[in-house]
Amino acid sequence: MALRSLVSRKTLGLGLKLQFRGLQTFSLPDLPYDYGALEPAISGEIMQLHHQKHHQTYITNYNKNIEQLHHAMEKGDSSAVVKLQSAIKFNGGGHVNHSIFWKNLTPVHEGGGEPPHGNLGWAIDEDFGSLDALINKMSTEGAALQGSGWVWLGLDKESKKLVVETTANQDPLVTKGPLVPLLGVDVWEHAYYLQYKNVRPDYLKNIWKVMNWKYAGEVYDKEHS
Repeated sequence: MALRSLVSRKTLGLGLKLQFRGLQTFSLPDLPYDYGALEPAISGEIMQLHHQKHHQTYITNYNKNIEQLHHAMEKGDSSAVVKLQSAIKFNGGGHVNHSIFWKNLTPVHEGGGEPPHGNLGWAIDEDFGSLDALINKMSTEGAALQGSGWVWLGLDKESKKLVVETTANQDPLVTKGPLVPLLGVDVWEHAYYLQYKNVRPDYLKNIWKVMNWKYAGEVYDKEHS
């Protein structure tokens, strides 16, 4: 996804020298399925707008923010560096979250909605009692989230337990602690309004029909070791 790297040694005010490495700009990732492939759970029109417009806007703004940060650090403008942090968090988080979200979904004919097997399936039963209990918890917390944000199934790297968390706006799950995102459900209105209007619970009921539990299980196996 990296388009290019901005690598140089820069000096901030107060005489602090930093190695300014690894700051990358990004391009829009392709979806692993057609826009209409998730219908009827999620319409093709929503998927196209969500991907081409909303996700692209986060990327465009993030790339702009990174360029601005690069120039601010070149000039040693520490005030500008600090001011840019919230925009980088918002737009960068939007890119990170949506990149996960697309992988969390898959068409029914490719396994969408099939329950998790193996280690993740066992962990869900152990930590939540059943898959239905987990889905109900995530749907309930997602519906209750005020404003815009995300509801997540994550793996706590320290306790090795599964957790359900919500994040506001485009905050990624990592802002809540040592948590690895396995599944993220976007509950911004742009993710469902054209199809479900203001009835977020209906969207949260139907999205599980195209959930890619196989992908979540692969991430769990990789990160649980």
